[in-house]
Amino acid sequence: MTQANSTALRDTSWQQLVNVAYWRFFVNAALTVCDMAAFVLASVIVLMARNEAALYSARFHINMAMYVIVCALVWALCMHSVGVYHRHVMGDGYQLNLLLFKGAVFAGIMVCAVDFILDSYVSLLSTALIMVCALLITMAERFVIRRLVLFGREKGAYSYATVVVGSCKGIEHALRFLSQKQQLNYRTVAVCPIGLNAQTGHIEAASAPEEFKQEIRRIGGKEIPVLAYGGDLAERAVAMGAQTVMVTDVLQRFSDNFNTFALSLESMNLEIALVTSAADASGHETNVRVIHGATVMTICLPQYSPAVMLQKRVFDVVVSLLALVGTAIITVPVAIAIKLTDGGPIFYTQTRVGRRGKPFKMIKFRSMVVNADKMKAELAAETGQKGRFIFKMKDDPRVTKVGKFIRKFSIDEFPQFLNVLKGDMSVVGPRPPLPEEVAQYNQTYATRMLVKPGITGPWQVSGRSNLSKEESESLDVSYVQSWSVLGDIVLLFRTVGAVITHKGAY
Repeated sequence: MTQANSTALRDTSWQQLVNVAYWRFFVNAALTVCDMAAFVLASVIVLMARNEAALYSARFHINMAMYVIVCALVWALCMHSVGVYHRHVMGDGYQLNLLLFKGAVFAGIMVCAVDFILDSYVSLLSTALIMVCALLITMAERFVIRRLVLFGREKGAYSYATVVVGSCKGIEHALRFLSQKQQLNYRTVAVCPIGLNAQTGHIEAASAPEEFKQEIRRIGGKEIPVLAYGGDLAERAVAMGAQTVMVTDVLQRFSDNFNTFALSLESMNLEIALVTSAADASGHETNVRVIHGATVMTICLPQYSPAVMLQKRVFDVVVSLLALVGTAIITVPVAIAIKLTDGGPIFYTQTRVGRRGKPFKMIKFRSMVVNADKMKAELAAETGQKGRFIFKMKDDPRVTKVGKFIRKFSIDEFPQFLNVLKGDMSVVGPRPPLPEEVAQYNQTYATRMLVKPGITGPWQVSGRSNLSKEESESLDVSYVQSWSVLGDIVLLFRTVGAVITHKGAY
């Protein structure tokens, strides 16, 4: 590389870093102002509605406007403390909404502390209502901003220049994934194919055949430079303005190859993104101890403790009882309509596999013709879904007219709350599989059987039948190691949105 080219690259890199710093500051500043405005609006609505606009403080001379501004600052600080302004959650609605809820709870506690310090006469009910109203307005405001950010990312804005490193196959897979996930803020600026030397055990540069270059050009929609792996990879990545290096495969975590590779990159202030298995242990609770000179790291998933499992069971029972009573006005007419359609049974029971391989009879409103199971194998072969874990097809001839309606609004799932009360299922969890599906599970996907299947879950709220086989499997496995009662509540709210939009329901 000539000195002129090197200088040009450094100038380009510096300009790109300045641009990134500029839009990050601008976006975070805008988000902070909007979040504070949402809190102010919520305060005005609640306090005016409850006739508490006249604030009195026994200790300080402060009016309502000053009080609301102070509390809005507290609201923004609490949101910052839980990570809602982190760049990796900016475009993720599910994770962001969960953090917003945590921030609202934290802010409620802090505002109560402010009220105590000021000795102000703001009722506890008003404070609670302000928090709820502010949370809802903030979620709506963040939804709009998220749409704008995702729209900008489609044009290359609000994203981080990324070098993708791995085998040719791994790089192609990563590029396809990134091209489909606009909420991820990675913009590929170069790829670096590598391979493992079986004799030395070291990572070396791999060849980049013309077919590979054509494929990444087709996936990315443009010419993507191919970098040769070497000791100066970090310097060349920085010279291109990269902020992130994504590792797809070949480099194994906790190996000397990966440790030295990561150190060389991080010393240049590059972030490393790893494409890992859905069952990766990095999210587990870890504890490192030194025992007689030996370092031992223990890992565990705290949600599987007896106390948390009891909480989930209580949550399941309470929600199921409320659901069965609350939906009676819908389920009774549906039951009558099903019976009048063809005279067949109202309910449909099918053997499914529950937690740790225990079979049970799952109950649903019958939405198909009586001999639907016999027709499944033939239809699966015709539609090219033979062997797929989740068999779905649009305009399924087995579905009755009433069945189409109750499926569209997921009413056919309501009787499964009886399965939840019996303990066979949970309200939230991976979908209950058939025995023949379980027989085809690979080692990783089989881990979904470590929790009870659910009426709703990550698959149902993330696109359902529109998802690919790989996406469906990843969602189920990820749930096993990341679920929480609070997360289940969020998934229930997301289920309402999925039912209303009918996304992937057929």
